[in-house]
Amino acid sequence: FVPRCFFEPDPTLSSLLSGAGTREITSPPSPRLRNRDTTHTSAATAEGARLKKKRHPPQIRRAAAPWPSCGTPRRRPAPPVPHPSATPRPRPRPRPWSRPPASTAARTASAPSQGGHSRPPFRSLLALEDPRSPTASASYRILVAAIACFALTALFFAPFVWTRLNAPYLCRKEGIRLHCPRVRQRDSLWENPHAAATWWKPCAERQSHEVSDLVSENETSGFIFIHAEGGLNQQRIAICNAVAIAKIMNATLILPVLKQDQIWKDQTKFEDIFDVDHFINYLKEDVRIVRDIPDWFTEKDELFTSIKRTVKNVPKYASAQFYIDNVFPRIKEKKIMSIKPFVDRLGYDNVPMEINRLRCRVNYHALKFLPDIEEMADKLATRMRNRTGSLNPYMALHLRFEKGMVGLSFCDFAGTREEKAMMATYRQQQWPRRYKNGSHLWSLALEKRKEGRCPLEPGEIGIILREMGYTKETQIYVASGQVYGGNNRMAPLRNMFPNLVSKEDLASKEEMEPFKKHVTSLAALDFLVCLKSDVFVMTHGGNFAKLIIGYRRYMGRHRLKSIKPDKGLMSKFFGDPYMPWATFVENVMITHETRTGLPESTFPHYDLWENPLTPCMCRA
Repeated sequence: FVPRCFFEPDPTLSSLLSGAGTREITSPPSPRLRNRDTTHTSAATAEGARLKKKRHPPQIRRAAAPWPSCGTPRRRPAPPVPHPSATPRPRPRPRPWSRPPASTAARTASAPSQGGHSRPPFRSLLALEDPRSPTASASYRILVAAIACFALTALFFAPFVWTRLNAPYLCRKEGIRLHCPRVRQRDSLWENPHAAATWWKPCAERQSHEVSDLVSENETSGFIFIHAEGGLNQQRIAICNAVAIAKIMNATLILPVLKQDQIWKDQTKFEDIFDVDHFINYLKEDVRIVRDIPDWFTEKDELFTSIKRTVKNVPKYASAQFYIDNVFPRIKEKKIMSIKPFVDRLGYDNVPMEINRLRCRVNYHALKFLPDIEEMADKLATRMRNRTGSLNPYMALHLRFEKGMVGLSFCDFAGTREEKAMMATYRQQQWPRRYKNGSHLWSLALEKRKEGRCPLEPGEIGIILREMGYTKETQIYVASGQVYGGNNRMAPLRNMFPNLVSKEDLASKEEMEPFKKHVTSLAALDFLVCLKSDVFVMTHGGNFAKLIIGYRRYMGRHRLKSIKPDKGLMSKFFGDPYMPWATFVENVMITHETRTGLPESTFPHYDLWENPLTPCMCRA
């Protein structure tokens, strides 16, 4: 390959190019024109030349330079002159904001527009005239004003929009309905939407940067002692309240005694259920706790019986100020006082936020069951998931339909005449003041059922679960005592869900023998297995159910499903014989769509144990 610039240019071509400075040099005709018929007349040729001169006037061009030498940039060749018969190209439109030449502006101003009409106002608006031009129209000012107004409006509403878009997922209760934000996620039978579990996190634990305000042993106001009454879960709540009261009054807490319950008939010590060392060590920065009554106090019997050593006038859900005004002076005077009774003796919304946070710290972190109970509960939960040979989710059902619960509810349930007569006799023996002569029970039962204060029967909860989408193959762990009515009452539920098991079905007699010494140990196993389940379902209120729901909300960050049926609406649906089945199914689905343990805003007189959101959880 030899560059073209190495060749010597043709002298004839160079002389021709040097003398063409004053003549118009046109490109040779195209092959298409060469092939035309040459029989044109002279008139046609003259006419074509005239049209060519009219459309494309001759222009003076500079003489072409000789052939470029090496290193000299080559010029772009001149564009070919179009044929006279070719259609001329339209002139390009000027760019926006470009000032046209003076000649063009004058010609545009003098020449009228086509049709004799001036340009419409909106055409002037879209032309985007130069704002520096003195001829800027009013439409441009209107456009600028509109843009400015839009910008100011957007700037004003931007904080509100940003707050709305970044608002946490929170359900709000209006009457009996719970309204929750919509999420773009398909509903799952086994967990709540992911959007509900990303906004909140547990924050009841003491942080490393927090400084302890615990006073020395000599500066405490005295010692307080309580009897934790009721069942296991009622005792758990009493222990949490006792720690909070000791903090309010700056007192030392003596390890609570678990009092024997009339229904449970079980005398269990604190150390038989809970890990005492973990309980004391975990709360050492918050409250001073001792295992026993101090040695210098010799009148121990007086602490349980004497009126001088007992505070008995504490109302239910008392405020923190009540303890400061009425109980604190007596502790300062006597140094040791017991509070009796102690069932629900501390409120929620009339207590400082930090005290409620301390109660959550006790419930969710300080109170741990013994390692033997924890280990056995893990085995039961693992066996529930592997019952089919593969890892499957399971549901825990707290079925409250024992004879004592049915009698205490004073609700009317389906049954034979003999069963109803036996229940009436049982109620008269157990609750003679409430029973009276029994004539008012029918109207009272109807009113309670409409208000949702009657426990659901096994068949009713089975219908609700099936209409919510749970299939016949669902594995269900039943936490319950002896069901009133026996197998006949359980038959409808077992037909809909054959895979019903209890702790006795999952463990051998040898494995369960150590836990049969105390009824509270068996209740602790049910508590932990329900806590570890994928879905928890309650049939009636109570401390067991609300503690489970609150625990799953706190530890599971609202991701774990906890179904709480609306018993009032369900009694209306069950009692309507004219409601079509499709309407019934739709009502069940809509009613329980949001009653699954989602984040719920607190309200006056809220229950801390069921909804620990405000004091014990914070933004993630």
